Amino acid sequence: MPLNEFKSHAISRRNALRAGFGLAAATQLAWIESAAVTPYRASADTVAPLPPIQFDIGNFIKAPTSINDGAGSVTVQFGPVFTYFVPVVLTRTPNTTDQRTLKDALNTIEQFYPFSPSGVFVFVAYSTRYFNRLPGGLNGSLCHSFMPQLLSGVNPDRTTNALAPAVAGPTDVIGGVVGGPGAPTKNVTKERFNVNVVLENNDMVFQMRSDSTTNLNDVLAWLKGSNRLAGFSVRSPVFNGLMQFQTTRVQFVQPGMPRTSAENNHFSFAPLVNPNSPMWMGFADQQVDSSGPAQICTFAGNASARLTNAAPNDYFGLGAVMHFSHVLLDLYQFYSKPGQDPRHPDGEGADERIMYMFRANQIRSTEGLPTPFNPTDPYTNGGCPAYVNNTFQGKTDASLSARNAGGKYNPAHPTATQQTETFTGLPRIGHEAALQRSSRANDGTPIHIRMDGPGLGGMDVPAFQSYPGGATVPAGSSQPKLEFAIFVPTSEFFRRLRTDVAAQDLQVQFKVDPEDNGLERFITTTRRQNFLVPPRSVRAFPLVEFAGPAVASATPPDPPGAG
Repeated sequence: MPLNEFKSHAISRRNALRAGFGLAAATQLAWIESAAVTPYRASADTVAPLPPIQFDIGNFIKAPTSINDGAGSVTVQFGPVFTYFVPVVLTRTPNTTDQRTLKDALNTIEQFYPFSPSGVFVFVAYSTRYFNRLPGGLNGSLCHSFMPQLLSGVNPDRTTNALAPAVAGPTDVIGGVVGGPGAPTKNVTKERFNVNVVLENNDMVFQMRSDSTTNLNDVLAWLKGSNRLAGFSVRSPVFNGLMQFQTTRVQFVQPGMPRTSAENNHFSFAPLVNPNSPMWMGFADQQVDSSGPAQICTFAGNASARLTNAAPNDYFGLGAVMHFSHVLLDLYQFYSKPGQDPRHPDGEGADERIMYMFRANQIRSTEGLPTPFNPTDPYTNGGCPAYVNNTFQGKTDASLSARNAGGKYNPAHPTATQQTETFTGLPRIGHEAALQRSSRANDGTPIHIRMDGPGLGGMDVPAFQSYPGGATVPAGSSQPKLEFAIFVPTSEFFRRLRTDVAAQDLQVQFKVDPEDNGLERFITTTRRQNFLVPPRSVRAFPLVEFAGPAVASATPPDPPGAG
């Protein structure tokens, strides 16, 4: 059913309740859906065959398009509007019967719903906890004979598996301290959301994507036992108590939805969110040239980069690692106006937000910024364009800006000099520039596909004050989130990526004010976990077919650190 024909909150809420959402979450989801419109998807339903790389859906969605809202032409491509991340804990080790049941269930979903945004995309991924259930565990002979291995380096646990447990990032909160005990004393400060990170321990996750929550709720309810699918009586898969479904996290990506959602929830910063943006922070994050081709993200890699010993035809060759995070966004601080917060009396105008997100040393620009902004009102409607080219200026760009050896930016200087200067004449670190320290191959190709998008809900939200002396917001209130997923070739690649984007080394080395270091003080990651996304051909409980009768035995306790 098209979104713009499904606007009854009562019906939408009832549909979400059927899928297992609580009343508050179902009501919020109904409001989120009301902010969306049905995208135009030209002939996306006719593409075949289905991709061997599960997440490679570029040919099944609307083709890339160029948008210019004031910062030049930017090529973007939007996926399905809604994504559900559904973590699952298993009650026992799956056997070959369970494997057949899951395989049949996934095939059945694709028989009743087209593999397209108007239907449903369903991907499945598995954690180290899942592989530790198999005989010998992740480091045993069975898993080791199939698991891709790093071509160089090791994981923090000294193993060389492409999949490893997630670890806390350098600016995550550990024991109530940003970065954990022993972190630099002048670290970033999480003013409203100083929430400890949890390294989750789910066995697997379903990732479901569609332009319609109606379809997503229907599929999720069917997997949970509704015996109804796409309006037909279809027996639900019989897993015999194998799966315990955890809290579903909802992501929504469409231009204008964050602004509308902010207005529906009466957030004080609503008028400051760019009405054209698909993201809470006002800038589009769907630039085509900021993601690599799907195969570079797999274990097998491509001609630009190969990080493991896997070949395309190996069991897991066209698989990848998905890092999944749940992130609280401090938009009260990100969009603060002059005099609103005594801790930041100058406010955060568009010029500041541009530097936080991108960089302050854009070569061949007028002022060092990658986009113009409204100097007379850098607040209303974001104060600048939403669609900004994410230029790659080399892996040393962040360090050059942090060093700021050239002082204030001068457009008359040669480009080589401009990159050592900043818009303010002070050391700065941009989020995207820091990310690019290790995110690209030697030829400049991104080695990842970021699939991050807005969320909205009460999970992990503490009580807080909107501003000092302002209203107290109760714990569990619905607040803006980033539901973050990224596909990469190895867990170690993402660990380094997150370390580089936090840029604590540059912050300390060049004495960068923590308030001038990217987005770190505005984001708090409360949950992390790594998953292996197997190729489509082995997406149902991988390796169980080789495990033998041992999988029928009682499952031993999970080893320490599984996750």
